[in-house]
Amino acid sequence: MSVYDKYKAVIGLECHIQLLTKTKMYSNDIAEYGAMPNTNVSVITLGHPGTLPKVNKSAIEFAVKLGIATHSDIREENQFARKNYFYADLPKGYQITQDKTPICNGGYVDIKLKDGTEKRINLTRIHMEEDAGKSMHDIDPFESLIDLNRAGTPLLEIVTEPDFTCSDEAYIYLMEVKKLVRYLDICDGNMEEGSLRCDANVSVMLKDAKEYGKKVEVKNMNSFRNVQRAIDFEIKRQIDLLEAGEEIAGETRSFNATDGSTFALRSKENANDYRYFPEPDLQPVFITQEYINTVKAHMPELPNDLLKKFTTEFGLSEYDALNLTDLKGLALYFNELVGYTKNYKAAANWMMGSIKSYLNENAIAIEQFKVKPKTIADLIALIDEGKISNAAATQKLFPELMLHMDEAPLSIAQRLDIIQSNDTGALQELVDQALAKYPEKITEYKNGKTNLLGLFVGEVMKMGKGKADPKMANQLVKEALEK
Repeated sequence: MSVYDKYKAVIGLECHIQLLTKTKMYSNDIAEYGAMPNTNVSVITLGHPGTLPKVNKSAIEFAVKLGIATHSDIREENQFARKNYFYADLPKGYQITQDKTPICNGGYVDIKLKDGTEKRINLTRIHMEEDAGKSMHDIDPFESLIDLNRAGTPLLEIVTEPDFTCSDEAYIYLMEVKKLVRYLDICDGNMEEGSLRCDANVSVMLKDAKEYGKKVEVKNMNSFRNVQRAIDFEIKRQIDLLEAGEEIAGETRSFNATDGSTFALRSKENANDYRYFPEPDLQPVFITQEYINTVKAHMPELPNDLLKKFTTEFGLSEYDALNLTDLKGLALYFNELVGYTKNYKAAANWMMGSIKSYLNENAIAIEQFKVKPKTIADLIALIDEGKISNAAATQKLFPELMLHMDEAPLSIAQRLDIIQSNDTGALQELVDQALAKYPEKITEYKNGKTNLLGLFVGEVMKMGKGKADPKMANQLVKEALEK
């Protein structure tokens, strides 16, 4: 047994969700990624004397949406606080946040683990705050450069209970949060651009211990994979220290993506180091139950709701349903598509097959796909009615449809001359010709080699140039062979 097996990890996550509002949290400055440095700032963002902040109404709505989606208790009276600390990219010298009155308390996010079991990750709180600016140390060899465009951007911070036991669980949870905020249209979830950021609080303890070990916070991870790597490194590092008889320092550490290690940044601050006090320039914000009900009435269907709907109501496998709900656009397109066809499995196959391939090949999202769900349903109906074969639909009709997206599938099928023939007499002639071509195989079939049926049906389809109905061809060949 490895020494590492004696220990268990205790992990909590803090996620910062950058909100898709047009303006900043407490000012009318534009909140926009990619603008020229230091252009989206004003005297309010910079905290000049005599300026007054004002709370962004959309940020409150987004916080309520997230609270509803995570089953949290939403606070009626919301107060704001100043969190005082100095960073070069924090222009005011303090951050306006929520301290003792977070907008959401409790709640949970359910995740599905690799073994198929479900685990509930409990939340401590969700609170509103503003972002700092951005320091860049790798552009100028002698100076650190500061871009304050991001300063004041609205954030929601989601703090979990220490419910994770390994990096895999943390990764799955982050993917679930990313999916959730995208469904809610409150954040694009792009970790590489910094719109979804995560800090991990990691400690280890002996499996039979009663008290948690000393907590270490790891910051500056710019991908979900790096969160995994940082947690794995930190668990091993802490166990190695304990096994060597050393103490673990309660500190904040940073992650080095090059070698997958963590390194000390500073000793861990306590809450009193921040000198929280009520924000004197902002009145409390009151959220009524009536307002919560209004927001709830306009909420979209969420991924877990759609997953249940697709598996129970539409009879899809969990694998298919997970693929379709992975992206909101795909789920909504499928949800509309099944309003026009009852062949749910075929609809799912077209979504995950030809349509997804087309999207990938053209590097576009489903939102940019110009073919209406009703048109795809009409294509499926042609196959279900036996007017065209599935092969002809996939290989000929769909590619042509991608070139003529406004043309009806039936019109394309007629133009390509791929409408299947249901003329029994004409089809019987093809069957007779196919059997006459392989007389020796007829004897083998009658002697028990029934797998030769496919040979004759294939010959009929070839002579029919794909227009023969495969079901009818199969039936007529079988009848002829068994005479």
